[in-house]
Amino acid sequence: MIDFDTHPVLAALKARRSIRAFTAEPVTREEILTILEAGRWAPSGRNNQPWRFLVVQADDPRKVALESCTEYDHLIRDCQVCIGVFLEKSKKYSEMKDYQGAGACIQNMLLAAHALGLGAVWIGQIVNEPEPVFNALGLDGAVYELMAVVAVGRPAEAPSSRRLPLDALCIEPV
Repeated sequence: MIDFDTHPVLAALKARRSIRAFTAEPVTREEILTILEAGRWAPSGRNNQPWRFLVVQADDPRKVALESCTEYDHLIRDCQVCIGVFLEKSKKYSEMKDYQGAGACIQNMLLAAHALGLGAVWIGQIVNEPEPVFNALGLDGAVYELMAVVAVGRPAEAPSSRRLPLDALCIEPV
């Protein structure tokens, strides 16, 4: 196997962690645009690119409303930027492939945040009750489908992670 630590993309994949504690230092507009651009370049079935983003920054009153939409309210409260990731329903063509594309989009955004020295976490639990999110953000649930909220900020922690050995994940030996 190629050494992950000697290849920049592989090293980033291995080093990225979900960050759940943030400092109060702002995230710049340039950093936000870079994260969104990374999401934009994710693969999608038929290249339909159905994802849509809504950026809610620290001074936006919708951020406070968004806190009440998840049991992980502290993540939204403490981060500097929330990025709502949605699918535009009229642009979807295959539910499973569009969900997979949204996951790839979110992963690209998480990797971009990591590459910029930022911390981020994918808040997936928030999709369980989408209507309060649409109300908090002033969006129409008939037009969009909520995929996740990504909380972004300057990391105030350096978590570690363990992974199962590769042979435990392969159905057959490679």
